[in-house]
Amino acid sequence: MPAADFDHVRAWVFDLDNTLYHPSARLFDQIEVRMVAYVMDALGVDRAEANRLRVHYWRTHGTTLAGLMREHDLDPDPYLVDVHDISFDGLSPDPTLAAHIRALPGRRIVYTNGSAPYAERVLAARGLSGLFDAVYGVEHASYRPKPEPDAFDQVFARDGLDPSVGAMFEDEPRNLAAPHAMGMKTVHVAPDPIPQDHIHHHTDDLARFLSRLVG
Repeated sequence: MPAADFDHVRAWVFDLDNTLYHPSARLFDQIEVRMVAYVMDALGVDRAEANRLRVHYWRTHGTTLAGLMREHDLDPDPYLVDVHDISFDGLSPDPTLAAHIRALPGRRIVYTNGSAPYAERVLAARGLSGLFDAVYGVEHASYRPKPEPDAFDQVFARDGLDPSVGAMFEDEPRNLAAPHAMGMKTVHVAPDPIPQDHIHHHTDDLARFLSRLVG
């Protein structure tokens, strides 16, 4: 992995879930359970149908929330509070990752399809609080989710971020397509690589990857 690929980068954008912590923490398993319960209550359907709808909304609209808003005019804010009311016992501080993020030159932000308050709690549990210049949630993109290009446009415009000097770190391959099209370096953070034209690099260890950039 040539560090020279990132010599120009001065804006470092990190997804949150399964990116700034390892998927083995299984936080999203808890969130999915709460999503299903919320869909059951909101739409009056049984558990199997609620789970089917959750997957359908994710595939069709980008997130379960986006599907509920577009197909059922759901109020997003109570949903975001409810589904992110989970335990963070599976997370622990990572001082090595914190040191490498701190050493990155330029602006560092978190951008998640979850909510910003939830992201702040995850960062605290990982020992990463105070390392980022900004933390953006789906609410900062008018509740439009990644992978929609307009969602990235809104967040980056709000931040004043220039994609031509940016890099995006993300566990979901489809969420790297828009950043790639905007001229950003793209890094897929996941246990296994999924080769696609819009992915420049893959890593299964974010701390190790960043260590190669900052020395």
